Amino acid sequence: MDSIKTVKPGATLVQVSDQFKFTEGPAVDKNGVIYFTDQPNDKIWRYDTDGKLSVFMDKTGRSNGLYFDKKGTLYACADEKNEIWAISPSAKPTVVLSGVQGQKLNGPNDLWIDQKGGIYFTDPYYQRDYWERKKPDIDGQKVYYLAKGKQEPVVVDGDLKQPNGIVGTPDGKHLYVADIRDNKTYKYQIKPDGTLTNRQLFVTQGSDGMTLDNQGNVYLTGRGVTVYDPAGTRLGNIPVPARWVGNVCFGGKDRSTLFITASESVYTLSMQVKGVE
Repeated sequence: MDSIKTVKPGATLVQVSDQFKFTEGPAVDKNGVIYFTDQPNDKIWRYDTDGKLSVFMDKTGRSNGLYFDKKGTLYACADEKNEIWAISPSAKPTVVLSGVQGQKLNGPNDLWIDQKGGIYFTDPYYQRDYWERKKPDIDGQKVYYLAKGKQEPVVVDGDLKQPNGIVGTPDGKHLYVADIRDNKTYKYQIKPDGTLTNRQLFVTQGSDGMTLDNQGNVYLTGRGVTVYDPAGTRLGNIPVPARWVGNVCFGGKDRSTLFITASESVYTLSMQVKGVE
């Protein structure tokens, strides 16, 4: 591993388990407990702060990306029927969004929720073997914003090849979106109405998922985990012994554990920095 200043000195990757088919979408609740998906097996797993693994939910609508809102509701990109779900602490799902202007979404992939409860989500098209359709209803692969209380999302960027990973800053001022097919990650300013402005190329690397730490560093996934400082300077790469790293988040009691979903496995790494609330 590169010597990265955000990693705790001497820390090494710890494999938690390799019992999965393809892990994705880690999200952390207010207690530091991490939830993640095993998408092909249609399960959401729970990794508590004592290191215990358990199944939180079965039959998850093929959930992929996950994110908690401030009230502790877990939101999921459930692409079996191209929906966004809200999942209660007792694992009861409610469909929040099932389409846009009468058309099926491509397949919501990753999401981030702002302080107001509005949902930003990416909608790339990846043909699934459990779908009957063979082509999308919608032209283009876009980023949307669903304002709290609204029924229809608005397009906040329709000029991307295949948007995937997404995360916003805790102050609600900036959003990062990875265009995985174009191998680029962009940074935007968020306007008061939730729309985006001032799109800037952050780095020439795409990402399947991403997270931020409390110093504003950005963690991109794919071949291992690559860390960039807030200016877009590469700090280094955390190599992960897996064919692909789908996503990453911070968790644990003090948020200083980096949790990595890497295909059949999940790993942890002790960090010098913490995740953001």
